[in-house]
Amino acid sequence: MTTAEHRPAVRPSAPPSTPAAVDPARWPDVAAPPPTSSARRAVTAAVLRHTFARLPLCVRFADGTTVGQGGPLLEIHDPTAFHGRVGGQGLIGFGESYMAGEWDAPDLVAVLTVLAHNAATLIPAPLQRLRGLWALRRPHAQRNTPDGARANISRHYDLSNDLFALFLDDTLTYSAALFRALPATWELLAAAQHRKIDRLLDLAEVGAGSRVLEIGTGWGELAIRAAARGARVTSLTLSREQRDLALERAAAAGLSDRVRIDLCDYREARGTYDAVVSVEMIEAVGAEFWPEYFRTLDDRLAPGGRAAVQAITMPHERMTASRDTFTWIQKYIFPGGLLPSVEAVADAVNDHTRLRTERRDGYGAHYAETLRLWRERFTERADEVAALGFDDTFRRMWTLYLGYSEAGFRSGYLDVQQYLFTKENPAR
Repeated sequence: MTTAEHRPAVRPSAPPSTPAAVDPARWPDVAAPPPTSSARRAVTAAVLRHTFARLPLCVRFADGTTVGQGGPLLEIHDPTAFHGRVGGQGLIGFGESYMAGEWDAPDLVAVLTVLAHNAATLIPAPLQRLRGLWALRRPHAQRNTPDGARANISRHYDLSNDLFALFLDDTLTYSAALFRALPATWELLAAAQHRKIDRLLDLAEVGAGSRVLEIGTGWGELAIRAAARGARVTSLTLSREQRDLALERAAAAGLSDRVRIDLCDYREARGTYDAVVSVEMIEAVGAEFWPEYFRTLDDRLAPGGRAAVQAITMPHERMTASRDTFTWIQKYIFPGGLLPSVEAVADAVNDHTRLRTERRDGYGAHYAETLRLWRERFTERADEVAALGFDDTFRRMWTLYLGYSEAGFRSGYLDVQQYLFTKENPAR
């Protein structure tokens, strides 16, 4: 499904204008980055110029000089600040520099796609070998223990239901859609989300009378759709905002008697189910808890049961190189988050469960289109985002997050998988 001929061209990103002064109370590290020595800035500038010179980019500095092989434009408005941030904090500094308006791109996704495509070689090999000396370490507070996971989830998913409703379609589904054809249009997104959900429910053979456990409720669309098939659904979430709205939506659909939503960690789940479904929740689990996540699927499944899991994946060598470092995404978007690799999923399932992997299907190009539609909608509704109390720095942060994610899928650096796991019934 992710062949090159189905991958649409990257479209202009319409980045937000340079923000007003950054609020130091809300964004302390963006307003006032840690100081960096002039020597470190100089080394960073030299390394980045060498890197940019071999990429299909046009990097233009404030003095009008350019570097690169030609391609999408990256404009560095404040080279001193840009090099200081990148030299001091790597990709965190790169992201904070964008939030501060120190660099921009007329087509942000195109620039980020080039960078994502070359992610493995952006940092010279000698510096990569010294990664442990310069890369920031992930804060201990972001570990996804039961208490830590609640705090991490709340920071993203409890921002505001109204915010998410501004750029998601009417299904309020916050994961990759599955389109009939690419490229896609906004009008097709809701149907594509239902197609994705239905495929997962079909993989898990959810039907009338099925006992279903959902790990990661979102805003309830999958639970509602499973209940409409006649299943009885127990869904787990750590987000109070999501739980409240999901319960309202289930009631509006007349399915409250078939949908139960618990404010509960997956490790606290009890009972036995015919099917377990989990959509893009493993990304919030953390590597040290992946075995426990898959053991939960195994423990909760009845003999003969089926588990359908949708997961974003990254290359294994990049995952192992970066799994302990602190990233911009973890600092600002998904605290505690880490994408697994296909190999890491296979190891966790094979080494820690009795589950069997029946199939795995990738749909990365479909996620790129999903993200493009969300990003364009978010940009179009910028005034409404502001009216909810989110400032220009937040809007640039989320523009970068959505564009960065889209670029990951367009470049092939990221993929999204639908897995089917089965549990043998020894009685047969």
